[in-house]
Amino acid sequence: MTENWFYYLEHILEEQLQADLGRDLVSVTSVNGPEIEVQGRRVIMFCSNDYLGYTQHPALKKAAQEAIDQWGVGSGASRLVSGNLKLYDELEANLARFKHASSALVFPTGFMANLGVVASLAGPQDVILSDSLNHASLVDACRLSRAEVRVVPHADSDAYADAIRREKSRKVLIITDGVFSMDGDLAPLAELNEIAHQYGALLVVDDAHGTGVLGANGRGAFEHLGAETEGVIQIGTFSKALGGLGGFVAGPSPIIGFLRNRARTLFYTTALPPATLAANLRALELVDEEPETRQKLMRNIVRLRHGLSQHGLKLLPGESSIVPVMVGEARTALAMARELMSEGLFCPAMRPPTVPAGQCRLRLSVMATHTDDHIDRAVDSVATVSKRMGLI
Repeated sequence: MTENWFYYLEHILEEQLQADLGRDLVSVTSVNGPEIEVQGRRVIMFCSNDYLGYTQHPALKKAAQEAIDQWGVGSGASRLVSGNLKLYDELEANLARFKHASSALVFPTGFMANLGVVASLAGPQDVILSDSLNHASLVDACRLSRAEVRVVPHADSDAYADAIRREKSRKVLIITDGVFSMDGDLAPLAELNEIAHQYGALLVVDDAHGTGVLGANGRGAFEHLGAETEGVIQIGTFSKALGGLGGFVAGPSPIIGFLRNRARTLFYTTALPPATLAANLRALELVDEEPETRQKLMRNIVRLRHGLSQHGLKLLPGESSIVPVMVGEARTALAMARELMSEGLFCPAMRPPTVPAGQCRLRLSVMATHTDDHIDRAVDSVATVSKRMGLI
């Protein structure tokens, strides 16, 4: 019987490899800001979500080291047992203020935050309206909830309105990314919030890629778009622009109190270690203390987009740190990624199921710590390899 399992799994894996959809874990052996060592060679990293460069920030390292000295290296239990260190209380209070919300709740990861929030709020008797390009964690959360899920065309507020008008009695969740992780564009948050208020729905927004980056004060996609957050459930993560680890949800106090009692991904897992909590706290402060970092990031985004566009490369529009260069087929995208690595640029190919078939791409992500030379070298490398591959 075991041999049957092995044969089955080997067959599935071989099919995946034949379709150029195989995956390997790449070992990073040293990190120095945006320059890292991969497989023995020094390369410029253009695939990290560390948009502000906080993972290497001295202030966050210091906060983490001091927390270890005071609290130790682990939390020892789940938050509902003995793992709810005082650092959690401070972090959630600061996070609520940061997101202009009544209350906040921190989870071990962003993935677990999405699972916990959606599966707690929605059930078999409810309806979820979900954007077609939502992150995998939201897709899995919708499945776990056992609610009826209606997939809505990407960023189409009229389609959301049409779908919600058909519901007369069931509770409705509208779920969307704030910044879409593979396309880099933004959801129509003001319109969706208006629809939610008009029809009594709950709007759930995962702003993982907007928090710390977008908006005059780095509060995220809502601030960037000038959209109201009243009554909205904002989900996010410390593991991208904020440089640490952990997911969060910010919103109305009744919602947060409900999740505190119902979210299984909150209380059936060990709490975050103190070093991580302390670094997360310091990261929220840095967003306000160092606006010049965010401003540098925005300049880098403009420089990269302008340079790539000048060469005639096909980019998806957007204002975020995510700059997708469209390639097409998986085989071509893989070949380009390998060529770019040889040119000293680390930028893996994005293939199904992460993106739709035929829409494979290089997803370049910009960091504030990229220099002008890093940006220009990336532009030259992508353009050179694209010409070599016959794409421009």
